[in-house]
Amino acid sequence: MHHEELAPLQRPHYGSIVDDERLSAEEMDERRRQNIAYEYLCHLEEAKRWMEVCLEEELPPTTELEEGLRNGVYLAKLAKFFAPNVVSDKKIYDVEQARYKRSGLHFRHTDNTVQWLRAMESIGLPKIFYPETTDVYDRKNIPRMIYCIHALSLYLFKLGLAPQIQDLLGKVDFTEEEISNMRKELEKYGIQMPSFSKIGGILASELSVDEAALHAAVIAINEAIEKGIAEQTIVTLRNPNAMLLNVDEELAQDYQNELFEAKRRKESNARLKNGAISEEERDVYEELLTQAEIQGNINKINRIIAIGQINEAIDQGNPEKTLETLLLPTAKLQDVKPVNARHYQDVLYHAKAQKCKESQDESALLWLDEIQKGINGGNNNIKEAAILAVGTSVINKSLEKGDSQPILMILQSKFGLRVIPECAENYFRNLSEAKNMKAREDGNESPWIKLVMKNMYDYYYNVETEEGTCDAPGVVPKTSWLTGEEIQSIVGQVTADYNREQLWLANENLIVQLQARARGFLVRKNYQERKAYLQSQEPSAIKIQAFWKGYKQRKSYIDRLKVLQGNVAAIVKIQSWVKMWLAKRSYRKRLQYFKDHNDEIVKIQAFLRANKAREDYRTLIGAENPPLTVLRKFAYLLDQSDLDFQEELEVTRLREEVVTKIRSNQQLEKDLNLMDIKIGLLVKNRITLQDVVLHSKKLNKKSKSQLEEMVMVDKQGIKGLSKERRKKLEAYQHLFYLLQTNPTYLAKLIFQMPQNKSTKFMDTVIFTLYNYASNQREEYLLLKLFKTALEEEINSKVDQIQDIVTGNPTVIKMVVSFNRGARGQNTLRQLLAPVVKEIMEDKSLIINTSPVDVYKSWVNQLEMQTGEASKLPYDVTTEQALTHAEVVNKLESSIQSLRAVTDKVLTTIFSSLNMMPYGMRYIAKVLKCSLHEKFPDATEDELLKIVGNLLYYRYMNPAIVAPDGFDIIDITAGGQIHPDQRRNLGCVAKVLQHAASNKLFEGESEHLSSMNTYLSQTYQKFRIFFQAACDVPEPEEKFNIDEYSDMVTLSKPVIYISIEEIINTHSLLLEHQDAIATEPNDLLNELLEGLGPVPDVESFLGEGAVDPNDPNRASTLNQLAKTEISLSLTSKYELREGEDQDLKSLMIKTKRLIVDVIRTQPGDTLSEILETPATAVQESEHLKLAEKRAILDSKTPEKMKHSQSIFEDRQLPLEQKKRKIQRNLRTLEQAGLVSSATKYQEIINEIAKDIRNQRRYRHHRKAELVKLQQTLNALNSKTTFYEEQINYYNTYIKTCLDNLTRKNSRRSIKVDGKEEVKGSKKLKQTSLKYTAARLHEKGVILEIEDLQTNQFKNVMFDITPGEEVGDFEIKAKFLGVEMEKVQLHFQDLLQMQYEGVAVMKMFDKAKVNVNLLIFLLNKKFYGK
Repeated sequence: MHHEELAPLQRPHYGSIVDDERLSAEEMDERRRQNIAYEYLCHLEEAKRWMEVCLEEELPPTTELEEGLRNGVYLAKLAKFFAPNVVSDKKIYDVEQARYKRSGLHFRHTDNTVQWLRAMESIGLPKIFYPETTDVYDRKNIPRMIYCIHALSLYLFKLGLAPQIQDLLGKVDFTEEEISNMRKELEKYGIQMPSFSKIGGILASELSVDEAALHAAVIAINEAIEKGIAEQTIVTLRNPNAMLLNVDEELAQDYQNELFEAKRRKESNARLKNGAISEEERDVYEELLTQAEIQGNINKINRIIAIGQINEAIDQGNPEKTLETLLLPTAKLQDVKPVNARHYQDVLYHAKAQKCKESQDESALLWLDEIQKGINGGNNNIKEAAILAVGTSVINKSLEKGDSQPILMILQSKFGLRVIPECAENYFRNLSEAKNMKAREDGNESPWIKLVMKNMYDYYYNVETEEGTCDAPGVVPKTSWLTGEEIQSIVGQVTADYNREQLWLANENLIVQLQARARGFLVRKNYQERKAYLQSQEPSAIKIQAFWKGYKQRKSYIDRLKVLQGNVAAIVKIQSWVKMWLAKRSYRKRLQYFKDHNDEIVKIQAFLRANKAREDYRTLIGAENPPLTVLRKFAYLLDQSDLDFQEELEVTRLREEVVTKIRSNQQLEKDLNLMDIKIGLLVKNRITLQDVVLHSKKLNKKSKSQLEEMVMVDKQGIKGLSKERRKKLEAYQHLFYLLQTNPTYLAKLIFQMPQNKSTKFMDTVIFTLYNYASNQREEYLLLKLFKTALEEEINSKVDQIQDIVTGNPTVIKMVVSFNRGARGQNTLRQLLAPVVKEIMEDKSLIINTSPVDVYKSWVNQLEMQTGEASKLPYDVTTEQALTHAEVVNKLESSIQSLRAVTDKVLTTIFSSLNMMPYGMRYIAKVLKCSLHEKFPDATEDELLKIVGNLLYYRYMNPAIVAPDGFDIIDITAGGQIHPDQRRNLGCVAKVLQHAASNKLFEGESEHLSSMNTYLSQTYQKFRIFFQAACDVPEPEEKFNIDEYSDMVTLSKPVIYISIEEIINTHSLLLEHQDAIATEPNDLLNELLEGLGPVPDVESFLGEGAVDPNDPNRASTLNQLAKTEISLSLTSKYELREGEDQDLKSLMIKTKRLIVDVIRTQPGDTLSEILETPATAVQESEHLKLAEKRAILDSKTPEKMKHSQSIFEDRQLPLEQKKRKIQRNLRTLEQAGLVSSATKYQEIINEIAKDIRNQRRYRHHRKAELVKLQQTLNALNSKTTFYEEQINYYNTYIKTCLDNLTRKNSRRSIKVDGKEEVKGSKKLKQTSLKYTAARLHEKGVILEIEDLQTNQFKNVMFDITPGEEVGDFEIKAKFLGVEMEKVQLHFQDLLQMQYEGVAVMKMFDKAKVNVNLLIFLLNKKFYGK
């Protein structure tokens, strides 16, 4: 902040109100508060500047001064300034403010404020000005502290200890923001601002004995000053009642001038203030000088005069005169000691000379602070010299006595030297030797010794009287004693010698190394000099060496030549022998090397072969047109091994077990849900205990025998039935193959049925038809069905984009149900189980976002704590609950916890995108694309909200809300989730639901609006997540499936379906045949015509399957209808010999023949192989290959064998195969599938693709084995849970039976579950009759289509209970004529109530309130 001083008469920004301004009362009050804040800021600036002058240190800016003074450091330093005998640096805590800057205020900082208060008390400042310690430390009343600083400044000015504080009102400028901030701070204090202008009067009244006399004397002084006559002024100043000190008549005119100027300044400042201060608030001393101010100005004049006198005495050079001026009371100098007068004179004279030299002003004067500094320095010099003199005396006396004992102590204490005890003898010896050298024979020396202070001032010390002085004693000082400087020099030398010796000893190794380096340097120097000399003579040295070497070489050559010329024959023999020996050694060495590294060589060869194979395989899979030579190397991969058959059989077995287990668990789950409802009805006395016992027995029987029966019957298949039925079942196999591979039929059929029937049809037949997607082929086909059905539903039933959300589409339900079922359950569990368990296991987590519930919980808690009924109402609205701060605080705490927990769930969801089932993501992609195609104007946000409704709201949200219902967590039989846990999960799900749909909290949820920003941010994250979820490949790419897949698979597709489901599917197809197969020549019409009418169970199984005389014949047929059989699905229109050729099948056959040919006959191109006759060896190899394949085919399971035509083709001789290949290629070329111009590279590419697909299929099969085993384990665990649940229910029912046996004396229950009533006859239930008008009044009937309300009286409803408990028959009559009747099951009503269905349709016309209908039946038939 930058403050500029204004002109003396310029008003501040916030001064008094100008007369011509017309302001309202509020504006005047606002202006007054602004003025107070501005004046206070001016007082802060005044205090800041005054303290900076006193402390010679910069303080924090004015707007930060209050905070900067709280730690009391600056206040304690100020106390040290005016009371150094009370406060020292050691007593100031955190004097450098390091701790304050690091960690803020500490309680010990209050000690600084206490030191300041004690210092003010020591100098006599009246306690009326003192602040409290808490006013400063806790910032309770900082203005009181500033007020005290102002009073202290005036008091110190009066005492002459400090300069006068400035009056800056109207002279400094503050910004409007700074003034407004200060006004707000002052309003926080809530205190009356102290009157700074009255400090002088208060100070005078507190210090005066006679206030009236003092006041009159001060008034008289001010009047005399105003007159300007010095004589009169001095008379008033010397008035005893004025209590003024040190008034000198000779200075009368100086007093008059100074006081007159001070009074003018004060009047000028007062004029600036008076505009803003009312008459009542004005003080007389605002324009008059106070007694303290008068005394301060007198002291100022006296001090100036005293400074002049001191400087004049210093110039005269007379120590006595100088001492006299230093002792003047007006100078107020401290610690002036007369004995040091000579030294004061020398020091001050030297200081003044130095100042004149530096300022180049011969008239420069020493000011009081400089004089005080000189006095303090002189005192210190003499003190130090006296100590040194005593030490010198003791040392010399000890040397004369020969006593070495006190030497060390004196050197340390008096000289302050750092001595070493080990050198004590050396000190004494060297000092003695030095003293002996100075000794004089004349023993009449004076007792005085001389010392030099600061190398310029003399000091004399009498060793006998122990007195010191700066004046020369008039005698010659001792010369035979060692001086202090000599003693220090000798001791220092001894210490240095000792330290050096120790250093050498400690570094002896380094010294040796240094010496070695020095010697090495000298040797290298000599070597370099010799080397330089030789280099300078290099040409001459070379000539000498060359001459000598030439001479020796010529002599040696001549001698050797003579020897060789005399032994030529021997030399030739030796050479031949050596050459032979070297050749043999090299061969043996190389051979041995190969033997020693045999393993490495094998590895290298294997590596090279593998590398070549990898290169060939990369060519096979990566090249656009792989060569035939490469293809030939990998053709063997198309053969099926024993391991392939074993794995295929294992996959088939596991798939069968999985499907069977899924169906078994589904039935168990339905029965258990029904058992839940029956037990619930039992608890509410809606049904009898016999019904529950009967259902329990059925449930136990199913749980024990159902799985075994299904597995046993399932093994029958087609072979287990009579020969007459085989043809019928084969036709069904063709039908179900067509339905499975052509999704259009089932998609249309779904939408032709009512929704309740279509749901059951999907849950049973459709999922069964696709084996619950137990392998990739069936998952691919099921996704195709979902895609086709979804596109059909969007095109035919969706008129607005929001219909997908509000209409509960059939396909969406089917997709979600499937992916949350047995196949997708593990995925959902892996995705959500960890975070859901973490939330549930956090016992401290309690989230409640309902203000009413929070309010009631709070009231209950208050009543429990006090033991008294609360006076607060119990039933309140949301708005009333939110008026209580406790409710708001708890609600805010719940919101914070809710956000933290929601973030954890979000992190889990967003990081688990790859875990989400591919089927869900693909259907989300189809949904988005289909909606975009139908609604091109829809925004990306609208589409993503629909995707979010599918992926989060429908798929994930229910599992979060009810994890026990979706097997996300493990719940033991009879166990349940705590209500707090369920509420926590529900709150999280609610937030995620709003975030996924970008729906903010409004209306009834307005109290949660603080989370709206969080919802918007989370929606953006969901948006990215939904976009990424839709980014998936097409099923063909994902599963690597195309139109040839079914033709090349090892095993035929098998489904497991009950006879009842076959009959129902046949019936539905015939019922809706016209809608789903509109073309007369449609394949479906042909298959349905071949099947004929729908058979019943008995005709399906054949006559005699059930004994006609069996009394339980209907029950037996019903049980047989649930018999499951396995159907191996095949197409009726596969290629057969002699029929029209199917190009796809022809392509497959041709590829198989080509593979057989190229494996036995090599060639660069297919044309070359086909045109080149096979050799006998090649025919033999081909025959062996065919025999091997025949043996393998004989071991192949029947359902995995290829068609007979394919088998016969592959047994043909090699040449016949080649001719058949040529015929097939011509046919394929005519169809445009291959070309002879490319040498039939197209079919080579197709074979390469088959090899790649075969490899992928093997990998996928292994993965499917693992996946099926995991699914089977999960299903077994689910079965175990269901069995535990059955045991739990059995225990519960047994307990009920035991209780009933003990308590009921009138009724007994037999083992078969029938009821026997003692002493009474069975009462016949009577029917109830109501008109529609009466039921409308009760709210049961809401409306009847095509019928006005006034006609309801003509409609009569007759409600009659059935034979079974809970069954009712309802008849409707109009004007007495029976129109329709319907069977109603009470359990169905309870189920609808449980599912939240509020309104149902009866007779397809009447809308009925479900809850009120249940209430009516309870009241009339059950007495509830």
